[in-house]
Amino acid sequence: MSITLTEFARTRLFPREPRPNTIQDISAEAFERYLNDHPPLHDLAGYAPFCRLHVHCNWTSTRCLTVPVTDDNRHLLRSSYEARHRNELPVLVRWFEGVVAPAAAYLIPILYSREQLRAEGSPIATDWGVVGCLYTSEPAEIPMAPITMMRNALGVAEGGSGVPLDADAYRRSVAYWRTHANWR
Repeated sequence: MSITLTEFARTRLFPREPRPNTIQDISAEAFERYLNDHPPLHDLAGYAPFCRLHVHCNWTSTRCLTVPVTDDNRHLLRSSYEARHRNELPVLVRWFEGVVAPAAAYLIPILYSREQLRAEGSPIATDWGVVGCLYTSEPAEIPMAPITMMRNALGVAEGGSGVPLDADAYRRSVAYWRTHANWR
């Protein structure tokens, strides 16, 4: 199995100006090389047949992606309408400011098949392309954010994947994201 870091993931996981809430201590090229040279601890099914999640022990100082919302930190939540890139419509997002997450125990790259990436207009030469990465304390998937599920259901033209909304998965996502938020 060969893996490529897609341009979409590269700009989000390895921005030109490093941020504390992205992957730390490694270049995009070294990250891609690591994924190709080290088999995952677990290979999990993703939200659709073209999606896989590879669980790796965190070999960096990258911190967890999310933080639980508590009475002590709720006042640090912020929100705004944002797009992941200029061709997408902005959606409502929320995050913590002034909170630092603990170090992640696991990095879980999210992989899309070559065929799916071609269908989305991002062809790759390898078998799989990294489209994102979860940084977690447990070797398990963080539920996809509800807005991402909705965008995916809208289709490729709107920045999604074309996978219909699964109401039960959406409810599980809401249950998680009601009590957790990203941090910046």
